Amino acid sequence: MSAAVLTVSSKNYSSWAMRGWLLCKLAKLDFTERKASLDDPDMRAELLLLSPSFLVPCLEHKGAKVWDTLAIAEYLYELFPKSDLFPDDIIVRAHCRSISGEMHSGFANLRSALPMNLKGHFPKFRIWAGAAPDIKRITDIWQECIKSYGGPYLFGKKLTVADAMYAPVCTRFKTYDVKLDPVSAAYQEAVLAWPAVQEWTKEALEEPEDLDELDVEF
Repeated sequence: MSAAVLTVSSKNYSSWAMRGWLLCKLAKLDFTERKASLDDPDMRAELLLLSPSFLVPCLEHKGAKVWDTLAIAEYLYELFPKSDLFPDDIIVRAHCRSISGEMHSGFANLRSALPMNLKGHFPKFRIWAGAAPDIKRITDIWQECIKSYGGPYLFGKKLTVADAMYAPVCTRFKTYDVKLDPVSAAYQEAVLAWPAVQEWTKEALEEPEDLDELDVEF
């Protein structure tokens, strides 16, 4: 049995759970998955952005209990410093940490206007005006990184923490039919083709649970 346990919530709706899970996959951590129920009021509150704190995903490993997504990334990097979680170069690594932190703490309007919903697809979705600057900032980040490091991922040919952090955004843009520039569209396609993202998506589509609040076009 694995020494690590990762608690996740809905694979269809939880962008934070997806990030934590992708980070564990990226680190090649041997872990067991524990699923929190949507019937849990705290889980529903998190998914609907009504909770003041987010406690899922939560990684338990050899006495450690780590529930913040960036804290999970840093913990895994300390466990596996030779992994590809962060770039080797200190300047590039700082850049990776910066854009990952920006995703972690920002883009509140995007989260509210385009909640994660892998089962949903809303062609010609009307983007709330407040979310437009968030979308512009994200695509600017993607374009800058691809230009600087050559792609296909944000920091070159290898997936990093940054790609795990932005992967749920790629799914959101697909769900809500967000039109992207060619560079951003190519990056989105590369991330959605990541086998770990495809595995997560497949399992999300098979989930029986639904949140009615997030299954309507609003």
